[in-house]
Amino acid sequence: MKLKITLLPGDGIGPEVMGQAARVLRTVADASGHDFIFDEQLVGGAAIRETGDPLPRATLDSCLAADAVLLGAVGSPEFDALAPSERPEAGLLTLRRALGGYANLRPIVCFDSVACHSPLRQELVAGADILFVRELLGGLYFGEPRGRADDGDSPSAYNTMRYTEAEVERVARVAFEAASGRRRKVTSVDKANVLETSQLWRETVTRVAGDYREVKLEHMYVDACAMHLMQAPRHFDVLLTENLFGDILSDEAAVIAGSLGLLASATVGGSVDLYEPVHGSAPGLAGLDCANPLGAILSAAMLLRHTAGLETEALVVEEAVRAVLEAGHRTPDLIGSGGAGLRAATTSTMGALVAESFAGIADSLHAYHAV
Repeated sequence: MKLKITLLPGDGIGPEVMGQAARVLRTVADASGHDFIFDEQLVGGAAIRETGDPLPRATLDSCLAADAVLLGAVGSPEFDALAPSERPEAGLLTLRRALGGYANLRPIVCFDSVACHSPLRQELVAGADILFVRELLGGLYFGEPRGRADDGDSPSAYNTMRYTEAEVERVARVAFEAASGRRRKVTSVDKANVLETSQLWRETVTRVAGDYREVKLEHMYVDACAMHLMQAPRHFDVLLTENLFGDILSDEAAVIAGSLGLLASATVGGSVDLYEPVHGSAPGLAGLDCANPLGAILSAAMLLRHTAGLETEALVVEEAVRAVLEAGHRTPDLIGSGGAGLRAATTSTMGALVAESFAGIADSLHAYHAV
């Protein structure tokens, strides 16, 4: 397979975790005979320093011409004084709109070997496997009108939460399709007792569920969902949410996995798919070779699965991550929470270990198929 991938390292720890994700993808290509062509471009604060624009035209053109985009992270306090439209995050929002991906997939998986690192009880989180399907182009983040008003003694600000039936239906179908290949359960999150947008959301999701009779649908208010995620995470299979609720709940769910650094994401449904770890740029950790690259590496695995259709290679990357964690290797975000027999690993060491593990598993698969 020939695949064009635009790499956007971005800011803070982005370049470091991106480097390890790219290392693993190169290992996949070498082991499986694929041709992955990488084009690295500027985005976010790094792009502002070089060009004055958080999303330069060259970057956007490269992304639109690619088969997939792999992003590190964007954001830096040095740009906080800029107008919102000029900050690093504005480049990411513009990119999301340009690529058109409306469904954000965020897996929350608690590997058995890291269940002890969760602040929740180990027996509560072990075996949890949740897929968030978050609507990404609507709601408060994109609704109009929005802005600030100078009302003399009491300045105000306003945002608009807005959804159309078509926007809800298309992301709902992504959730039901995903559930059909998993444990066949969708939990749709809303606040229909208060918000008209949530009432439309619930009505539309209920109608779409009629086309997926094999999938069980339950509705849950967002506040109740936040509680149940912590009390009974194994209750959930696919969680379908609007933009703001999904942003908050999926970050909360990081405690189930043990660290935000373990979480991957994929944005699909548009002209080009976008993949990125869930964690932010963490500028205080930049350059220290201590950030957890596994979220970025698992994002690369999602790229292999959803864009390239390379399910076997994606599974082997995920198994390589599992094997490295089972061997006790930990970056600082995990090792600080204890456990016997753990071995400290840097960002680059962890990436090298996953690549080595992938190559070993791939060799075993090739030998098995040869027999």
